[in-house]
Amino acid sequence: MIQRYSNITILLLCWILRAESFAQPNNKNGRTTRIRQSICSTTTTTSTSVHASLNNNDSSISERRKFLSHAMGAVATMTGISSTTIIMMPSQALAQQPQQPTPGTTSAAVTVPPQEPNKYGVASNKRLGGLSNKIRNICKTMDEMQRDLMQERWDLVEQYPAQLRSYVPLLTAYTDSAFPSEAPSDWGLRVALRYEVGRYFGCLERLKSAVAKRNLSEAYVAYSDMSLHLDRYLRVGGIYTFYDNVIDNEKYFAEYDSALVYSDPIKDPADVRDLVVLCKGPDKGKTGIVIGIYQDGSETCAVKLDRYKGMREIRVVPRNWAAKRLGEQEPDDVFLIPRKAS
Repeated sequence: MIQRYSNITILLLCWILRAESFAQPNNKNGRTTRIRQSICSTTTTTSTSVHASLNNNDSSISERRKFLSHAMGAVATMTGISSTTIIMMPSQALAQQPQQPTPGTTSAAVTVPPQEPNKYGVASNKRLGGLSNKIRNICKTMDEMQRDLMQERWDLVEQYPAQLRSYVPLLTAYTDSAFPSEAPSDWGLRVALRYEVGRYFGCLERLKSAVAKRNLSEAYVAYSDMSLHLDRYLRVGGIYTFYDNVIDNEKYFAEYDSALVYSDPIKDPADVRDLVVLCKGPDKGKTGIVIGIYQDGSETCAVKLDRYKGMREIRVVPRNWAAKRLGEQEPDDVFLIPRKAS
């Protein structure tokens, strides 16, 4: 574009100079002829001819000046256009640059395909926060099953095994995505998580069998083991929403032991569905509900602690550590979950 306007400018200047060279000799010859004729005439005629020739000469000069001014104006205009074009070209090129399309969208120039999901149906560029939230939703399903089991709604409990089975790909996907490397630490965590998943679904089969036989004690124990292995999976996988760095609470209650009000756990041991407070051990002072009592001679029970930051921890403690709470108590929050309309 710049070369094109430069060539036009040069040609226009050459044409102007050539026209000027042709115009000047003709004007000089006409002027000389008119002057010679005026010398041979009378004084009056000479004066008139001289004035006429001067007027003609002035008019021809003014015409040449007008011509030159128009020509130079055209040259200046062409130069301005070329310089303006030079300035505008970068901005025009910048304005015409295509926007970077987002994955999954199509533009006139480029088509960017969406991220392909991996074999578990999870897109590779997704953050693990989505998987973590979905796994935490398993706890909500477990809470609903606890409510229906403790209310002995067998028809509803029978529907949970199939629903919980659908979480197998989700747990496997998180295990492989959160700890993908072959480093010893990641390898050990994958083994531990897969072990907890296997135990969890093994207990689910025991629950399914107990529900079919309508054996409430076995169903409670199976549910307790399921809750325990899921809790371990959440801890090992780093899915808990908080970290409790307190190792032992007993030293904090050493001077305030009388502040805890509970019944004697030896004379009046807690049973399933009882609201309890832990009166001994590292979790002393924490409250919860008994969800299962083990009949294997260990004299232990499973306690589901009250909700804290959206999570409910599971503890397996000796039965004499779980004491019934006294006084009027609010029901466990699982009984406040509205039942979905069928």
